[in-house]
Amino acid sequence: MLLKSNTVAETKPDDGVVKPLSMLGVRLKHARLVAGLTMSQVAQKSQCSESLISKIENGQASPSLAMLHRIASALDTNIAVLTTEEAPMVGPILRRGQCPVFKAGGISLERITLPKRGSLMQANIHIVPPGEETDGLIEHIGEEVGYVLEGALELVLGNERYLVQEGDAFNFSSQTPHGYRNVGKVEAKIFWVNTPATF
Repeated sequence: MLLKSNTVAETKPDDGVVKPLSMLGVRLKHARLVAGLTMSQVAQKSQCSESLISKIENGQASPSLAMLHRIASALDTNIAVLTTEEAPMVGPILRRGQCPVFKAGGISLERITLPKRGSLMQANIHIVPPGEETDGLIEHIGEEVGYVLEGALELVLGNERYLVQEGDAFNFSSQTPHGYRNVGKVEAKIFWVNTPATF
């Protein structure tokens, strides 16, 4: 598994996150209350500390991508619902600069599709600085496909590791435990699609 010791980033005033951590906290708390769960129950289901759940809800910490996925799963929702406004009915085009960006730990997700009720697909550009990695392997229902726009990643699928570089494409079952690490010296950008909308 890919493990990283600093799985939680503290809030910084100059952080360039489009969606502030406070909004993630508000949505997380709302989803928890709707589910009728205590912070302790969410922490237990997502394998983290109650203190971390409290910090996220209060806008004091940003969970890693893998941790956020576990928390979303514990609440029977997905990352997109917790981090992005539902898409307004303005047509099928998102112009340059209109795609919201959400940061989880050191990894940023640029939303290519905005969450909509009943949506069957999600698409993001994963922006991964050199040396950044998921803090574990995740798995869920569905299928995924990706295309490396820039840089290089070590893609981990179960017990296998693959080097994927600019111009390479990949696809796999989301039920295969998966994660990645930027093994290059430059930022990596990966166009990533999964279906159904579970991430």
